[in-house]
Amino acid sequence: MAIVPAMRNDFPELENITQIFYQNQGLVKIGQNRFIEKSYAFVDNEFPKVFNYQWISGNPATALSEPNSVVLTESTARKYFGNKEAMGETFNIGNEFNVKVKGVLKDPAANTSLPFNFLVSLNTRKFDNGIMTNFYAIMGASYAYLVIPENYSIHQLEKKIPAFISKNWGKEIASEAHLPLQPLQEVHFDQRYINNIITPVSRDTYWGLAAIAGFIIIMACINFINLSTAQSVKRSKEVGVRKVMGASRTQLIQQFLGETTLIVLLSILIGVVLTILILPEVTKWLDIKISMGQLGEPIVIGLLASVTIGVILLAGIYPAFVQSAFNPVESLKRKTNMSFRGFNLRKGLVLIQFAISQILIVGTLVVANQMNFFQNQDLGFNKEAIVSFDVPDGSKRDAFKHQLQSEPGLADISFSSGAPVYFSNATSFSCPELGLTKDDVTEVKCVDENYSDMFGLKMLAGEKISRKYEKDSTIRMVINETMMHKLGIQNPSETIGKKIKFGWGDPAYVIGVVQDFQSESKHKKRRACVLLYSPDNFYMASVRIKPNAMHKTIDHIDKIWSSTFPNEVFRYEFIDEHIASWYKQEAKVYTAFKLFSSLAILIGCLGLYGLVAFAAVQRTKEVCIRKVLGASLFDISTLFAKEFIFLIALAFLVAVPVAYYFMHNWLENFAYHIGIGKGIFFVAVGISFAIAAVTISFQAIKAALANPVTSLRSE
Repeated sequence: MAIVPAMRNDFPELENITQIFYQNQGLVKIGQNRFIEKSYAFVDNEFPKVFNYQWISGNPATALSEPNSVVLTESTARKYFGNKEAMGETFNIGNEFNVKVKGVLKDPAANTSLPFNFLVSLNTRKFDNGIMTNFYAIMGASYAYLVIPENYSIHQLEKKIPAFISKNWGKEIASEAHLPLQPLQEVHFDQRYINNIITPVSRDTYWGLAAIAGFIIIMACINFINLSTAQSVKRSKEVGVRKVMGASRTQLIQQFLGETTLIVLLSILIGVVLTILILPEVTKWLDIKISMGQLGEPIVIGLLASVTIGVILLAGIYPAFVQSAFNPVESLKRKTNMSFRGFNLRKGLVLIQFAISQILIVGTLVVANQMNFFQNQDLGFNKEAIVSFDVPDGSKRDAFKHQLQSEPGLADISFSSGAPVYFSNATSFSCPELGLTKDDVTEVKCVDENYSDMFGLKMLAGEKISRKYEKDSTIRMVINETMMHKLGIQNPSETIGKKIKFGWGDPAYVIGVVQDFQSESKHKKRRACVLLYSPDNFYMASVRIKPNAMHKTIDHIDKIWSSTFPNEVFRYEFIDEHIASWYKQEAKVYTAFKLFSSLAILIGCLGLYGLVAFAAVQRTKEVCIRKVLGASLFDISTLFAKEFIFLIALAFLVAVPVAYYFMHNWLENFAYHIGIGKGIFFVAVGISFAIAAVTISFQAIKAALANPVTSLRSE
């Protein structure tokens, strides 16, 4: 928060600089109505100059300049006030601020990197002077946006940053602090900052999903080519007659390409209609925001046109040339046979299909295993049946705790600044007695005496946090393994009694070492963390609920909470749900993989079934003769299956290195991830064999069970 005032003074060449303090959620009270808003922000009066939102009412130049001013989005204004004019209306935010509506904006785009329901003037909040001047008074939800003049070198600005820090906060801070500049267009993709307002997704993920979509289209084209060339034997007489009547090869190619074009255009039309119909449900399922208007953007229409032309050429060129090349004499004599040219090509195309299917199956299995690793392994604490919720008034905490203890459905209760999975506060620290004189940064969790036992934290040395009495001024703390290693100590017992100096001034003494636990997602390495007893910072309660009384107990907690804090709205979250929220983007990727893999397998099965069906028709007489000579059902099925089984095995050899390369690169996005073992590939090829066996056996058994007498008579 200290950066922007100093930057405005030292960089007059910058057109505009705006500062925001983002809030993930808050209570809004309008008369007797209460709303829990999940996205809003405190912004300064420069904000409308930087972001050109469409204003329905209000003056952008003055709407956010005065304290206690608020600007609503159109949908929020409708939610709060219905059809009534919102301008001039007032409401309360968080039982703290009474604000007056000074403007209404059109809703931000669905894909915005700054989602909000309303904006409050920044000077409504009275920030501590230290926060506005101290470089290391870092508030995680504060952001600054700079508008760079045209033809102004960003590198030139970056070179001035060290001198800027040195001037305002000293050379020592300038020697180790950084202020990286991030282009706004990179916010959606830059995974260096995963705690941004939106969770970024790497470009590799988008390209990967686009490639999978391309693979599925290619598989469909392969089916069309295979089935077209296979069925072309039946059209050989038509080609012969046309050629005898004077049709040129060019005319035949145009005819066959025209037929393909008609099929593709019809499929595009059906695809667009289906997209419009199912898009609302798909966006809910995948938890993504896509509006119908976005589908009409020029880049989308251009991409659709390119895909259409590409599919027509890819799927239509080869069959058109093959079918137009038939010799009219041989065609009319019914001697045309596709084995002279199409057989080897069809084998190659089927191999590509199986390889793509196996790559997608491997990808789905890897993502599934990584998702399981995210949520269930190596957390360092017990998360089962634990619910966390805010305690808005510390003066009522003891009375609230007493009432909770009488609830029979609760197994454990703990108060803290945050459960293990909630990042609480951070501060600087040093330890001169161990030679650590430069400030480093650690997370600080304020916890009560029940915290370690309830969450099952494993002590490596010393004792757990215990209750501290008012007359005891000594600060005692438990540190985690990462903190221990930052102090340069390897043996946990050697840390006991060490004195550490923190940013708040008074030193603290180490009384124990706890095994590392997960306080953030596995995208990042675990940080240094200290636990200490400080009731003034017990903002959150965590309770373990007995499994046989889950819903009933939560209802009872709601009643106790609501009677203790009548001006608030009860909100709770299971630890499991919070952990899952870390990996929303990966969950979307997993869902997309499952969807795409299912589509790929379905398309592959359709193509395989069509080829086997055609082979069965071509070999009807052979099958009948084999049956008459004593061939069993198994023998007939094997006859059809053996060449496809060989293709699956060959496709597996192609798929393994490709799948390993791409999934290994995807896993490298995480600080902690699974290894890609052999088992995943064996499962993938096993699934491929099983799917192929079911597909082939249906048609093969049908051919094998046919009456040979009837078949030979008709043949």
